[in-house]
Amino acid sequence: MLTTSLKAVWARKLRLLMSTFAIVLGVAFVAGSLMFTDSLNRAFSGIMNGTVGDATVRATQDASQHSRGGDTRTIGPDVLAKARSAKGVAQVDGVVSSMSATVLAKNGKVIGGQGAPAFGVNYHDARAADGVPGLHITQGRAPTSAGEIALDAKTAERGGYHLGDTVSILTSGQTPRWSGRLVGYASYPNGSMVGSTLAVVDTKTAQQLFLDGKDAYTSLWVQARPGVSQSTVVEQIKPFVPKGFEAVTGKQASDEAASGIKKALSFITTFLLVFAGVALLVGSFLIVNTFGILVAQRSRELALLRALGASSRQVLASVLVEALVVGLVGSLVGIGVGVLLAKGISALLSALGADIDTGGLVLEPRTVAVSLLVGLGVTALAAWLPARRASRISPIAAMRDDQVEPEQTVRRRAVVGAVVFVVGAALAAWKLAADTSIWVFVAGMVLMLFGTISATPVLARPVVRAIAAVARPRSGIVAQLAAENSLRNPRRTAATASALMIGMALVSMMTVFGASASGSVDALIAKNFRGDYVVSGQFSEPISASIATRMRSVDGVQTVSRLRLGDGTFNDAPATIEGVDAATFRQVAPVELNSGKDALDDRSVLISSEKAKAYGISVGDVTRLTIGRANVKRLTVIGIFDRDASPRAADYVISMPTFETVGGSTKDNTLYVLRRPGADAANVKKGLDSVVVDLPTVTVKDQAGYAAEQRAPIDTMLVLIYGLLGLAIVIAVLGIINTLALSVIERTREIGLLRAVGLARSQLRSMVRLEAVTISLVGAVIGVVLGTIFGVLFQRTQANSGVDVLVIPWLRLALFLLLAALVGVLAAWWPARRAAKLNVLAAISAP
Repeated sequence: MLTTSLKAVWARKLRLLMSTFAIVLGVAFVAGSLMFTDSLNRAFSGIMNGTVGDATVRATQDASQHSRGGDTRTIGPDVLAKARSAKGVAQVDGVVSSMSATVLAKNGKVIGGQGAPAFGVNYHDARAADGVPGLHITQGRAPTSAGEIALDAKTAERGGYHLGDTVSILTSGQTPRWSGRLVGYASYPNGSMVGSTLAVVDTKTAQQLFLDGKDAYTSLWVQARPGVSQSTVVEQIKPFVPKGFEAVTGKQASDEAASGIKKALSFITTFLLVFAGVALLVGSFLIVNTFGILVAQRSRELALLRALGASSRQVLASVLVEALVVGLVGSLVGIGVGVLLAKGISALLSALGADIDTGGLVLEPRTVAVSLLVGLGVTALAAWLPARRASRISPIAAMRDDQVEPEQTVRRRAVVGAVVFVVGAALAAWKLAADTSIWVFVAGMVLMLFGTISATPVLARPVVRAIAAVARPRSGIVAQLAAENSLRNPRRTAATASALMIGMALVSMMTVFGASASGSVDALIAKNFRGDYVVSGQFSEPISASIATRMRSVDGVQTVSRLRLGDGTFNDAPATIEGVDAATFRQVAPVELNSGKDALDDRSVLISSEKAKAYGISVGDVTRLTIGRANVKRLTVIGIFDRDASPRAADYVISMPTFETVGGSTKDNTLYVLRRPGADAANVKKGLDSVVVDLPTVTVKDQAGYAAEQRAPIDTMLVLIYGLLGLAIVIAVLGIINTLALSVIERTREIGLLRAVGLARSQLRSMVRLEAVTISLVGAVIGVVLGTIFGVLFQRTQANSGVDVLVIPWLRLALFLLLAALVGVLAAWWPARRAAKLNVLAAISAP
């Protein structure tokens, strides 16, 4: 039977090509995503191992502000001197670092960007953990005086720089732009910066740029004497560590940094694996149809095997072996394509500005094993039903020409589908009513989807008849034949249409949700944003406080109101805290109060209703608040606001002096600018732009531009989702081509008879095209309807998170249906051409 199975695969290799291709795409996503993230993890781990000493003195990690404007805590020279005197210490260097030292290319454009870190650090030559070289110069020399800088070689190459050139960097300190002469190329042991940039200056310059001239350090780099362990040197320097800081081993510091990066990058793996799952699910329908048709075509062959003594179990095994061969070939090719996909992801990120250099792809045995398991498993599961049907047909029954699925089976599937759909809808309704876990809603959607798939043979009938009714006045008997052919085998039609339905449902859902999210952003800004302009840095990076000072002097400007963010604690619980200019924030971006007042002073705080409810806080309660654990201050709650109805980035709002007192950054996150009445808008905008003309990472936007900026991530997300789901739709289209092509082979004699009784070649091509359009529209109509329902329900689950405006883009959804019809026409080209070329006499005499 094994030989028979292998010969059957070889004899029908072209008919199995589409199924193999579906497996290739799905496995490629799995393998590519795993390879890409493994490569990134290895590269970042290598970097982290070389960017710490045997011990590190750093700010405590429980309330740092790495994404909120920089940690304001520093270490004084006295602590550095004491640490150098500790036993077992060979060298201690004070480190001054920043994640916001953006390097400009020669043409003035930002190097890197797209969220990649922009490292800035003072030059220090202590060795890294376990004696490996730390920061070192690979060419030229180290920057030792003001006006000198070193870059990593990759950044210099991307910027078009050579030794001796003048390099400009942007910072968020009081010196927003600084220039120096390139004197060397610097590197950490790994060599690769994985898309990040590295700018190295002398210590005094680093303190001026990153600490606004403060004689202090952000951390200490400790090198142990030979033979002294990391844990021992940590114990020796612990007595000198100031409050708000901690001493940790180099291994702990590098492991934590690598773990944090891996966690941040895990979304890439998750995102790609989700779409790999969608592609494999869609591809499974193609496999089911392919093997279902092949089993039907081989019914006489299988009957002969049964008559010669093959058991039903052997027939089942034979079909499954064929499927496993397809799965194995598809998986192996998919792993190879996955390598190209991983490289493609790197190239795409580079094209977008995030030049990711992973130092070579990593192919772990786990990746190969998972890819093979997924490919073989999906193929075997998809082929199980056709194989089981083949094994259950008796030899005599299998020798009959026509095998029709009983009507009662179709109805039973529809009933089961309806029950599953109702259960899923109940779970979704439970989420809306009780605000349970989002996974309850996801489970509900999955059940609704599979319930619809099960009922598609019945749901397809009215759609098919409606399409036939529309096409009949123009196409006559051809439309009737196409409709009858589509309904002849409802399970086959449903499986083919369901593949497209899944992709269309997901696309429609995200289209509705994306439109609703964009509409909610516009409504929120229109309601609450009363300023004329917003000034901010790219990727939410902080900006220099000097910008606000300079903008206040622009002619026509009435108010410049600052907003700052910090990560700290509120009553000892982690909190994101917002600092505002108390006298002006109500003019430009007020809060929507539920109770109390918003007249902030140095002893008060506003809290969101969500946090007030969670912690049982009321107006008048006294609370404790700090940022970075620098200073704890007791503040009185004077107002409770609705965060979702207010343009707020945090749950706690305090005045700017209080923000600085409790340890908040002196760098601004956002500026709101209000024009004086009667001031010319164009002149004011021109004046504001002139302030930041040399700072390409800082932008000035009016209300429309600000709204567009807030919508941009939504639009980007939709484009990315459309692109990835487009691959699933491509697989579905291949399924339509495959089904029609195999159907043409299956109906060869019937086609010959139709041609013999007068059906023209053009009519035959039209019939196949109408069948393809019918299948496409069945999947598209059901998918768009289901996806719209999903989108509405998803929007309702997020109404309390700010997506409170429902927008259904009817025109875009209608366009999806039009595109589906066009897809059907394109999918029918090859099968229709093949059918039209059949020789009439040969077709009539076909077995």
